Amino acid sequence: MIIQISVACAAVAFIWLVSYAVLTMRKGMVTLGETNRTLSEVRNAVHGLTREASQLIHTTNQITRDVKGKIKTIDPLFESVHDVGEAIQNVTESVKKAAMATGDGLHAAADSKEADIQPAKLHSNQVRVKMNSQ
Repeated sequence: MIIQISVACAAVAFIWLVSYAVLTMRKGMVTLGETNRTLSEVRNAVHGLTREASQLIHTTNQITRDVKGKIKTIDPLFESVHDVGEAIQNVTESVKKAAMATGDGLHAAADSKEADIQPAKLHSNQVRVKMNSQ
């Protein structure tokens, strides 16, 4: 009888083990199915992003070409503005040199006129300035 009870317990344990293994495998199959769906969604999303990225790169290349063309169009204008700036600088330097030369001439004339001024005594404590004309 002990052998029969042992065999019955072993049979029950084996049935419980098989049942648990079947439940675990079903849960594993459900998880694998969800994983397959998720992987499929990720692939679709990646393909969509790849298409969008390709379009974005294509658009960026077009904009870059357009900007380069416009810069080439505007380049002569900037060169002309640079030349005008240099010309204005040269004129300014010439005017500055002419003004300095004129200023030096005026200072020399003023210095020579100051030499012509001679004081003259009127009374004992008064001094009058008299200019000699040329």
